[in-house]
Amino acid sequence: MGGSLMPVRMTFGTRKRHCARSHVTAVTPAGKMAWRTLCRAALRSPTDLGVSNVKGFGTAGTLWRRAAPLGPMPNDDVDLNDPEAQKRYDSFTRYLKVAEEAKNKKAWWRTYRQHLKEENRDEDAPLVNIGLASRRQSRKEQVKERNRVMRENRRNPELEKATRLLTFSIPLDRVKAEWERTAGPYHLHNVARHYAVYRDLFPGAYFLPRVMLRIAYGNSPGTHVHYGNHVTPTEALAAPHVNYESDPDALWTLLLTSPDEHLHDNEGEYVHWLVGNIPGDAVHLGEELCQYLPPFPVKGTGFHRFIFILFKQDGPIKFQEDRRPAPFHNLNQRTFKTLEFYRAHQDSMTPAGLAFFQSQWDDSVSQTFHGLLNMKEPVFEFVWPPVYHPPQKLYPHRQPLRYLDRYREGHVPTYGIY
Repeated sequence: MGGSLMPVRMTFGTRKRHCARSHVTAVTPAGKMAWRTLCRAALRSPTDLGVSNVKGFGTAGTLWRRAAPLGPMPNDDVDLNDPEAQKRYDSFTRYLKVAEEAKNKKAWWRTYRQHLKEENRDEDAPLVNIGLASRRQSRKEQVKERNRVMRENRRNPELEKATRLLTFSIPLDRVKAEWERTAGPYHLHNVARHYAVYRDLFPGAYFLPRVMLRIAYGNSPGTHVHYGNHVTPTEALAAPHVNYESDPDALWTLLLTSPDEHLHDNEGEYVHWLVGNIPGDAVHLGEELCQYLPPFPVKGTGFHRFIFILFKQDGPIKFQEDRRPAPFHNLNQRTFKTLEFYRAHQDSMTPAGLAFFQSQWDDSVSQTFHGLLNMKEPVFEFVWPPVYHPPQKLYPHRQPLRYLDRYREGHVPTYGIY
């Protein structure tokens, strides 16, 4: 009832003054008192009035008042009316430093990141490094090494002459070897985290792939396995050629598993290849614990991950429980858990290398199911709902020319506009 007073006609205790031009009704003090009495009675419940069969109405009002904040709000000290008087930053580095200090400054309110941490406490728990022990070179050491190389390059007359004559060439093999030795393991670690490799195979743990795997299913570059590239099941029908740098006296274990292929258990895996006690880099001389099985991503399930993991052994291991006789094409017995396999041998092996590819269904998967696995091929397809046609009109006015085709007997319905 706030604001202007609306014209009200009263028959008790009021005196009306009509204005010919404005049509405004004036209300006397007695009328105001009567109006308040009427509103007060209307807001009372029927039981207060002594009437039980009257349907009353209720009102709910909330008085809202903005409470003062518990502390300073962001940018309270910024005067928007005078932008020229604001603090200026001479460089982006200085601005970035100030922004980082403001980000790390503790605020009196709870941020969105703090809310997420409370909801996902298990996911935010620190991961355990189960890989080979290593030491990352500090930034100061990297700059010192870079300056040393630059001084040597400046003192090299042959390098200066080749640069001046535009005959200088960069050896890409040396660049790749340097990248694999320094930044490569961290780059591969970030890619594996993006593809949830550690989350699905080693929950709560991770490792830096210090040993670079070179895996190829053929001679063409498209059949090489890198870090999540696409390899078709047809290209991966036979066991790949695996190479890595190793001492001749070292022993290794190579595992190929897929966390996305299991037909019954969402948390299960299928082991595709397992070779243990590999001397050096001679994978063909190792002890084949599980025969190679080509990928069989089911039709309609998208891309599947196939992950190679290289474990470094402290010595010879007896894989009695992990051995599977060849030929071995039983999927129930190929059910595998990488975490359980690692826990059983964690005192004598350490994950050191990682590579993986993605694969999608093609025609060779049907041959794998029918020929090797001797089972029916499961197929996942979308079941389209039947086409809906409204009841036929006797006189189809302003309808398309093919209107009657919708209701012909034996006509195959279409999904387009006709």
